Amino acid sequence: MLYLDVHLDVQIDSKIMLSNIPITEARNELTSLPEKLAQQGGTLAITRRGKPVLAVMTWEHYEAILETIEILGDAKLMANLHQGITEAKSAQGIDWESAKRELDL
Repeated sequence: MLYLDVHLDVQIDSKIMLSNIPITEARNELTSLPEKLAQQGGTLAITRRGKPVLAVMTWEHYEAILETIEILGDAKLMANLHQGITEAKSAQGIDWESAKRELDL
């Protein structure tokens, strides 16, 4: 198995931050949580005795996390991504018009 040490500059979107809600309150608000999360975004941490026990998020957010995990688990894709980032940072890439010509677009 190949492991890559990839360091990417990532800006964290405030929408992914956790908000906490006690499990008793979550139970009372369960039917309204999908709408609240759709409006506010992010993930909701359901707590019991002050400790997180569940994470609730929109299905879209869940699928995005799964896709990210899949990408991170693909060694070849990560190597290509790392190479692309390195090339972009050092201005070794090619311009868009050249890329389109190369790909016959």
